[in-house]
Amino acid sequence: MIKASIWQSADGVYLGYEIFGHAGFAEEGTDIICSAVSALAINTVNSISTFTNLKPSTRESHGHLQVEIAVSEADPDQLDKTQLLLGSLKLGLESIQTSYGSKYLQVRTIQK
Repeated sequence: MIKASIWQSADGVYLGYEIFGHAGFAEEGTDIICSAVSALAINTVNSISTFTNLKPSTRESHGHLQVEIAVSEADPDQLDKTQLLLGSLKLGLESIQTSYGSKYLQVRTIQK
């Protein structure tokens, strides 16, 4: 199972995310859930780096990605863009969970 945690501050600002595990939907290399989650997660961090002046802190290993955003360093426009991208990640992950079930992907929001 893949576990995805989206981090938010007490006032609802997205701070980052952590995704780890393997869906187990199909064999490695053909698992569409793992592929979809990986594409969303990697595209989000790449989009934040490309379309904002923020450089997320990342830690990555096989089956694990952790991304933290220094929101205190962002001007309001850059923060808005980052929040939209992180909200889109959450929406995409929740859609996969709804379509395929929490047996393969569990998405949760954690207040930090």
